[in-house]
Parts: sequence; C-alpha cells; structure tokens
Amino acid sequence: MNANLTSAKLAEGADSSKARPIPGVLAWLFPSVTDLIFIALLASLSYGLFSSRLLGDADIGWHIRNGQLILQSHSITRVDPFSASMQGHPWYDWEWLYDVSIAAVYQWAGLNGVVWVTALLIAFVFAMTFRLTLRQGSGLFSALIFLLLAFSASVIHMFARPHLFTWLLAVIWFVVLDSMEASAFASAEDYIGSGRSYRKLLWLPLTMLLWVNLHGGFLFGFVLLAIYLCSGVVQYARNPALRKITGRWLQRLGAATLLSALASLVNPFGYHLYTHIYAYLGDRWLTNHIEEFQSPNLHGAAQQCFVFLVLLSFVAVATTRAKPRLSRGLVILFALYSGFYAARNLPVSSLLLAIIVAPIFSKCFRSSSNIQAVLPAIIKTLLRRAEAFSSRMSAFEWKLRGHLWPVAAIVIGIVVCSHGGTFAGGQLMNAHFSSRRFPVQAAGFIAQKNIAGPVFCPDSWGGYLIYRFYPQKIVYVDDRHDLYGSQFFRNYLKITQVSPEWQDQLRMTGVRWVLLPEGSSLADVLKETKDWKSVYEDRTAVLFALNGD
Repeated sequence: MNANLTSAKLAEGADSSKARPIPGVLAWLFPSVTDLIFIALLASLSYGLFSSRLLGDADIGWHIRNGQLILQSHSITRVDPFSASMQGHPWYDWEWLYDVSIAAVYQWAGLNGVVWVTALLIAFVFAMTFRLTLRQGSGLFSALIFLLLAFSASVIHMFARPHLFTWLLAVIWFVVLDSMEASAFASAEDYIGSGRSYRKLLWLPLTMLLWVNLHGGFLFGFVLLAIYLCSGVVQYARNPALRKITGRWLQRLGAATLLSALASLVNPFGYHLYTHIYAYLGDRWLTNHIEEFQSPNLHGAAQQCFVFLVLLSFVAVATTRAKPRLSRGLVILFALYSGFYAARNLPVSSLLLAIIVAPIFSKCFRSSSNIQAVLPAIIKTLLRRAEAFSSRMSAFEWKLRGHLWPVAAIVIGIVVCSHGGTFAGGQLMNAHFSSRRFPVQAAGFIAQKNIAGPVFCPDSWGGYLIYRFYPQKIVYVDDRHDLYGSQFFRNYLKITQVSPEWQDQLRMTGVRWVLLPEGSSLADVLKETKDWKSVYEDRTAVLFALNGD
C-alpha cells in the first residue's frame, strides 16, 4: 500500500490526547483561536479598516438592482434592462441567485447589510481554512502564517461580489474530495466496501446546484474532480495491489462527477451556459484587456504575499520526507498555475496552498535534520520552544467547543444592521461608496439637473450609476463584458484612449453627456474641444455636455 495515501488521514488536533481536560464551563465559554480569527475578521471587515474596501467595485450596484428586478417580476432577467447601448439584447444572468440574495439583504439593511453579510462570508472562509490546516496536522504558528499570507493575497479581490462563494465552495470541494480519497485508501483492512463510506461525495452535486447559479467559478469544481480522477487512474495503473479499492473509488468518483455535471445543467440557461462561458473566456482580446483576467502584477503588496506563499510551498515540499499524494501535488500545481495566470484566481489558489502546505511546512522543521543542522543553537532552541507552545495551543484548540463569542458577534452584527448601523447609541456602520473612487457628487449633480442620459462613462463606473439611477437607464456602458462583447469594447477603448478616430466613435454612440475621471486623457482632451463643455467638476469626476444641451 502506498504510504503517502495515508498521510492525510490525521487525528483531529495532533497530541490532543495529551492535553489536560478543560472544565466544561470553560470549554464552552473560552474562545478558541479560530473564534478569535473569525471575530477579528468580521469586525475589521464590517466596522474597521477593511470595511470601505468591500464596496470598492461597482459590480455590486447592478447585482443589487437586478436582484430587486427579479424579486419584483418573479422571473429571471434574460435581456439587458440597464444600458442604453444593449437594452433588449440577450443577457446571461448566470449569477442570478446571488443577485436575489444580495437584493434581499439590501432591502433588509441597505448597504450596511451588504457589507456585513460579505464580511461574514469572508470571515467564515478564512476561519474555516485555519481550522482545516490544524485538522491536517499543522502547528498553530504555521497555520497562522499561511492564513495571514492567504488573506493578504486575497485582499486584491476582496469585494462584495458573487466570486466569494467560489472561495467557499472551492475549499469545501477540495476538503470533501481529499478526505474521501484518503479514507478510501487508508488501508485495505479498514476499507468499507458499502456506499456508506462515500456519502460525503453527495455534497458535490448538491452544492453544485447552488454554485452554478451563484458564480461562473463553478468550473473550479470540475477541475478538482478531473485532478482526483486523473490521480485515481494513475494509482490504478501503477499499483496492482490496490486495484480493487482504486476501481471502487473511481466508480464512486465518476458517479459524483456525472451527478455534478447533471446538477450544473439545473440553471436558467441549461447547456447554453457552457457555450456562453466558452465564448466569453475564449475571446482572447477581452481576457487580455480585462485587468482581473491578466497575470498579477508582482510589484503589488498582495501579489508579493502570494509569491512568498509560493516560495514557502516550494521549501516545504522540497524538504519534507513524506511527499504529498499525487492528487495533492496536482492541486498544488493547479493553484500555482491559476494564480500566476490570472489575478482573479489568487484567493482560491492561496486558500488551497494554505490548507495543503501549512501542515507540510510545520512538519519539515520538526523532522528535517538537514535544516536543523545549519541553524545556530539559539535558533534551534527558540524553534523547539515555539513548536512545543504551538503543540499545546493546538491541543487546547480542539478542547474548546462552545463558539459562544462568534455567535455573539453575529447577533451583534444583525442588531447593528437592523438599526441603521447604530449600536448602544453610537454609529458603528455607515457603508457607502467612496467619493474618491466613484463619482458620488457628480451623480448628485446629475440627479439635481434631472439628466435623463444616456451618460457615457468608464465601464468601471457603470455599475455605480445603475445603482444610483435605475430605472432611468442613463448608463451607456458598464463592466458586464460578456454582454457587450469584444467589438463593442474595441470601439469603447478607441474613445477612452483617445485614438485618432475617437471623435467619430464618440459621435456614433449618440451620447450627449460624458462623465470621466478627473485628469484622464479623454477628460483633458474634451476640455480643449469646442464641441463639448464642462458642466460639473470635482476632484473625482468631470461631467461634459455636448454644446447645445
């Protein structure tokens, strides 16, 4: 039997049996490290330093308005209702379930509710990731280091958008697949031949029913399935002694794959959703010009955290004696490739690396005599003491089961959101779009002057204007790139980048109002163009009107 296949089946909380028993009351009242991480993230993302970042992307604007439209009409949107240039064109609203959910939250507590629910989801994902790294055998310090790096790398894409559900579901799918594979190959004697041992695999098609209607990232799930299927085929071919077990595993995994594929068709567009996604992601011009689909700029702080995470992964895998299972090795390669391929993949890649590599990294210093031999005595002493403390804290972690304080934090958040962001007489939350990032004051001027539009603006502002003004439909473009297509955006970029034919392209749009970032190239040119006049200007935006209006 392949010894590597048993490495993932670890007891909960290493050395937990050696920990002293904790009195029952304290076990329920004392917060664990996981609890503290959850509370700290929830608080900082809801009320603190990171709260303003969650509304840093205008996408949430049209998600809210579309969800409200679905709730009012009791039907899923199939044609564009928001833009003057695409109104009435077919639209694949593949994230409709998120739109409905976030619109319901918005109707309950406004933008405060949107920010708080988003913070709750992010805090849960990272607290769960921390817990999983401990469950896999990581020491407390290693788990904290990898969690901090994964969180820092994910900040680049930490917005109130449906992709957060892909973070959650990708982690859940990996854990289910990894634990089921480990259980299947634990030992021939302990193997349970009944389907009962594979019931967790049913979570895959069940969660796919949600995932396919929440976000296009459901394709990550099929990549993970393909990885574990390939690993099983290789194991079947190279280890004849385990072919009976491997064959049974591949049968169950194949059935889960088929059921998940069928579940993915339970969406408003059926198989046409696949053809649409293929056409969208297969449009090289679009993906090469959409920032989040481009490779990450490694000069940024978040991107450098991912690079450091990758370097630690290389060190851990290279120095450990027990090499990862083939499936885990393939997941690591997939995480590395997808993270460096597109910036939007950094969070999922970082979470997967943290879960897999943190336990390996923790063990490599305990077992690698090569590393310990080159360290000064004082460093080795400090590492031993840190490891001993980490082991005690890890054991203590598994004795605490109450989770009272996270529940209290959630209750407080619900109360705060239900009372307009106030708590104990003070204003704790006041979620809003930043006037430095979005044309907040300019939008107020547009409303005051009752400008009907359409207004030409950067695609990154379109969602905000939809949020502010729908159903007046004053936008010309927003960032639903799959709706507009590459030819539309080719012409759009000719205007915004002030290409030689920009005036002809702008004239062809038929717009009489242009809203641009202050200091942008097109804004500077329009200020010198006799056909346009500036009617409003602040530090963020400039509004131009066609002469004669």
